Amino acid sequence: MDIEAIRVYCLSKKGTDEGFPFDDTTLVIKVGGKIFVLINLDGDPSMNLKCDPSRAIDLREANPAIIPGYHMNKKHWNTVVLDGSLSKRLILDMIDHSYELVLQSLPGKLRSEIEQIKI
Repeated sequence: MDIEAIRVYCLSKKGTDEGFPFDDTTLVIKVGGKIFVLINLDGDPSMNLKCDPSRAIDLREANPAIIPGYHMNKKHWNTVVLDGSLSKRLILDMIDHSYELVLQSLPGKLRSEIEQIKI
């Protein structure tokens, strides 16, 4: 799965936006103003995704391309190396999981507004 397909998929979710708040090579995608994916555009393609801590461990043990989050809280974030070894379905599932974790952490009113957006 390539970076542009990942970007388009992430931005198809309710309440998302994108930007470059850190540098010109790290695309950040947020829901409700909170980060749920960071995509490295420089060098080897990879992305950081939020993940439930127990699921993060299971994913890392089962997939060499999934490692503790680079420059992130390693308990709650994974770096996913986009080297072609992971299935599209697994990548999309991890994106969905990250989105849902961040969405559920938003204040109730904001979360409700986002959930009611028509796509």
